[in-house]
Amino acid sequence: MPVSSLPGPYGIGCFGQAAYKFVDFLAEAGQTIWQILPLSPTGYGDSPYQSCSAFAGNPYFIDLDGLKAQGLLTAAQLAEVEFGEEETVVDYGALYTARYPLLRAAYAAWQAQCAGQYGCAAYYPDDYYAFTLENEGWLEDYALYMALKTAHKMAAWSAWPREYRLRDREALARFARENAEEIGFWKFLQYQFARQWQALKGYANGKGIQILGDLPIYVSADSVDAWVGGRLFELDADGKFARVAGCPPDYFSAEGQLWGNPLYDWAYHRETGFAWWIKRVRHALGIYDLIRIDHFRGFDTYWAIPATSPTARTGKWEIGPRMELFHALESALGQLPIIAEDLGELTPSVRELLAESGFPGMKVLQFAFSGGDSEYLPHNHIQNCVVYPGTHDNTTLADWWENGASPKEKQAVAAYFHLAAPKATPKQIAALDPDEVRLALLRAALGSTAARAIIPMYDWLGLGAEAHLNTPGKLGGNWAWRAEEGFDAPALARTIRQECEVYWRKPAQVSAD
Repeated sequence: MPVSSLPGPYGIGCFGQAAYKFVDFLAEAGQTIWQILPLSPTGYGDSPYQSCSAFAGNPYFIDLDGLKAQGLLTAAQLAEVEFGEEETVVDYGALYTARYPLLRAAYAAWQAQCAGQYGCAAYYPDDYYAFTLENEGWLEDYALYMALKTAHKMAAWSAWPREYRLRDREALARFARENAEEIGFWKFLQYQFARQWQALKGYANGKGIQILGDLPIYVSADSVDAWVGGRLFELDADGKFARVAGCPPDYFSAEGQLWGNPLYDWAYHRETGFAWWIKRVRHALGIYDLIRIDHFRGFDTYWAIPATSPTARTGKWEIGPRMELFHALESALGQLPIIAEDLGELTPSVRELLAESGFPGMKVLQFAFSGGDSEYLPHNHIQNCVVYPGTHDNTTLADWWENGASPKEKQAVAAYFHLAAPKATPKQIAALDPDEVRLALLRAALGSTAARAIIPMYDWLGLGAEAHLNTPGKLGGNWAWRAEEGFDAPALARTIRQECEVYWRKPAQVSAD
């Protein structure tokens, strides 16, 4: 359940009352993991996987009512702002226009509040200084980058004047002196984000619920990470990105996917002992309890596309860091609570990497019924995996059955779950109750031998295409679904708990000794 999909009055889900209510719902439903999308700022195509920072948090998730409770915003200020016409759809354009003026007003009020408390506008609370000190390894660059983006009307850093694009020290120092207020604003947002998120995470942990976060393998081309990264990435003779990331034609796209993310120079990362990756994963472990690494197969072999290519078809496979990276991470950070997103074309070497890492992979039921004795069929699952009806790139179960599954897949589903005879006619299969099909698939996930079963909230709700989070390769209209107010009703919590308990998926009983 993405944070953005929670209900609430301010255009997008956030760390406010609805999030705490959802945690209570999860506890009542007997759940122990809340999986979310990346908490980073959304970028190109409104995607949390194309963020301006691999470390920063999304300012949209800051609870405005929480700022009001601090005395930084007023009810009148909140009432006069329009966040979009539909409560169940995120309007990112309206959100951008409406949210930042309020956040700037809150920053000004905070500065005034600090001046009144400490007698000097240059002094802030101790926890602010603690936050900036703990995060200075990324925060300084991020705040400067965002101030520069603001000054250049949010243009990509590759379009900035040469002295900023190439990070001329004197030019950057001069800009920082002249724009200290703007830089302070972006630090303030990250401070508020961190305070609110850690409070919510602590509340969830106190209810026995771990947060499963998402770590995209790549950074965005238009990001502070790419701007300051230099040799971390493959560069050509002019210092531009030589090749970019994507994937070849597959289940989701006949043309493949041209993501455009810069590729890592793995030889250089080896020279540094994978220091940047250690820094990145250490930061993620401070935000999440568990981490799903997106596109895990890219650590084995990755699809490298010339930066000038208009299509992903021109790419070729290159060898990644494999276990060298994970050995370095575990040496620095200890045993890693990682789930590997091992979907896509699984070569023998990818399977070997997954086995050697010991990380659980993913089994997706929507991939199970296209023919043959698929590894995604429940009877082939292993314990060291996580089973999903579908991921955020799949549509909902209800929509998949109605509009996505082929006649062959529908027949296989009907036969597998004894909903119809093995050779039922299309007419007989069309007569099946779609809700019974959905429940059969949910129960198959819960009944799997997989150690963890994670069900998207929209599948428990039985929603259709309106809740499809992301269509790979489609620009615009993604990441927009929001649940209706009251979706997390007590009756649904009881149903979920009962369905889980049938298969002995229960919260651990902790002794009160």
